[in-house]
Amino acid sequence: MHFSKTYSQLLLTLPPELRESAIQYRQLKKIINQIVAELTSLGLSPDILHDVLQPPSAAANDKGKQREDAPPSLPPHHGPRIIYELATVADHVEPRLRLCLDSSDQTPSDDPGPSTSPPRSEVMIPLPVPPDVLQNALGTTLFSDHPSALQEVSDGELVVRGVDSSALPTELIIPLVSDTTFLRTLTEAINSLSTHLATKREEFQCTLRSLSHDISSVSRPSSYGSSFHPHSPFSSDPANVSVTSHTLAIAPRSDLDTWRQIFQLYMEADIFQGHQERFRGERDTEDAEARLQAFASDLNERISKGTMKLRMKQSRTALKTFLELNTFILDLRKFQHVTAEATRKILKKHAKRTALPLAPDLCSPFVVTPDSHDRAPVLSRSSLRTGETLSLSLLLVQALTETLLPIIPHIDDYSCVICTGLAFKPIRLRCSHLFCVRCLVKLQKRGEEHCPICRAPTVLSADRSNVDWALLNFMKDWFPVEAKKKLQQNEREAAEEEMQELGLDVRGCVLM
Repeated sequence: MHFSKTYSQLLLTLPPELRESAIQYRQLKKIINQIVAELTSLGLSPDILHDVLQPPSAAANDKGKQREDAPPSLPPHHGPRIIYELATVADHVEPRLRLCLDSSDQTPSDDPGPSTSPPRSEVMIPLPVPPDVLQNALGTTLFSDHPSALQEVSDGELVVRGVDSSALPTELIIPLVSDTTFLRTLTEAINSLSTHLATKREEFQCTLRSLSHDISSVSRPSSYGSSFHPHSPFSSDPANVSVTSHTLAIAPRSDLDTWRQIFQLYMEADIFQGHQERFRGERDTEDAEARLQAFASDLNERISKGTMKLRMKQSRTALKTFLELNTFILDLRKFQHVTAEATRKILKKHAKRTALPLAPDLCSPFVVTPDSHDRAPVLSRSSLRTGETLSLSLLLVQALTETLLPIIPHIDDYSCVICTGLAFKPIRLRCSHLFCVRCLVKLQKRGEEHCPICRAPTVLSADRSNVDWALLNFMKDWFPVEAKKKLQQNEREAAEEEMQELGLDVRGCVLM
């Protein structure tokens, strides 16, 4: 299947706002046919250009110092005579052919001093360039007095006779009109795409800010209600701090715990970027699409079974918007891939059909640079360093995670390093490390003096004054369910230890 048909089919899978700004691949193919026709009219078919065309880099190297292992350069009249170059004219790139005219056929004299021989009046110009094109390029006034100055000889060269060689230019510039149209069309398409992507990025960020406000409204902590009562060292006894269902129950109109589960599943899915030891970095489009579908299916299954409840209508709308933003990022990744492939193939086809080497390093509109707002995506022969660029889709993923995930505190950031559970009734040692009260009591009963993290002798000296009241209230506020379970577990373990110290069997009643 031809790529133009595959390209059209791939664009149909994308949303209209992206599909309408795609590169017109078939139009560029038609312009390439016009370029071939223009070159053929100049007598420079692709087969001929393959033999006589000299790239600009090679021409520049001939002027400098030759490498030691390189063969000596040939005289100018033996090398290629045509150079393809890209000149920047005003606001666009103009491709042209530079024809080097051979006027150095004089034999140098062995005697020092100026040469006394008269200048040669014959200049050899290699073909194929039609005489009428060459005469128009050199200027009609130059040959007004010598109408038969240009003559074609049998060995495939043009001879300029009767005209002083010093009056002739050493180089002839032939602009390529169709090739200019090709580059202008491609560059304008990339510029338009870059502008469109900048607009979509602003819309994405605006929607993201609105979504963050909505999620904050539907996932309010317990302190938003009047039933929350904070503790302090002046009004509370650490031993009597309790978590009752009345004081720490989630407000009826809050989906705090549900959104915490959603964000936890989202981080575990690693949809667009891997963070595991097995794989780190951006995932390919197919893998990201499969992971996004699995994430959405898991959410729908949990919601349908009732294990995950969204009590508020605003929460359901916010979840739909959250999934739409992720779908847009996925579509942007697909669009980036298909646009890069279309650009690569059309440039390759241009070089193959016309034999004109084209610089392939177009600035991608999908790449964000530190000064991207001042940079236009034009043809360039210099590449940006990888560390200075960032994929637009990856930038949107980072904006999504950095904006939404911090709205709800993650339980792993407030866990005890010993039991890995919520460090409720947090005890902060003099070394600033934090543990739950139950784990610290166990360390003290075993007589362990040193902190498990930094090995500072701070465990045995800890008492009620080491309770972190601010963090205790924060955990009660944002983790009411987890705090209640942790406190119940601590009370149960403390009761079992007390019974064991009294010599009582804690296995429960045994029927005889």
